Amino acid sequence: MFGLGHCSTCQKAQAALQEHGWSVDFRDVARDPLSDTERATLVEEFGDKIVNRASLTWRAMSDQERAADPVRMMADKPSVMKRPAIVAGDLRLLGWTANVKRALDVPV
Repeated sequence: MFGLGHCSTCQKAQAALQEHGWSVDFRDVARDPLSDTERATLVEEFGDKIVNRASLTWRAMSDQERAADPVRMMADKPSVMKRPAIVAGDLRLLGWTANVKRALDVPV
């Protein structure tokens, strides 16, 4: 799971997954930044949805910053990444929605 340690959604997701038997390897992308290759892989797997356009970070960005390549954007501002990004086997899930919970057999 990739996210931010201070993100309440990431904390809720991690706790719920552990409560339901998942072993969670959490990576705080602000404290332990992703490499260019790792960010590029997330962009490949999730597309434009990896950028959280509803975040305060996004809203505070200039038009020039918003036009940047998502790989570079997440390097410059890790908090613009939609979170959590969950990689579990063949599953690639983004956010902590009812659909994500169902995909991971966590009660909604």
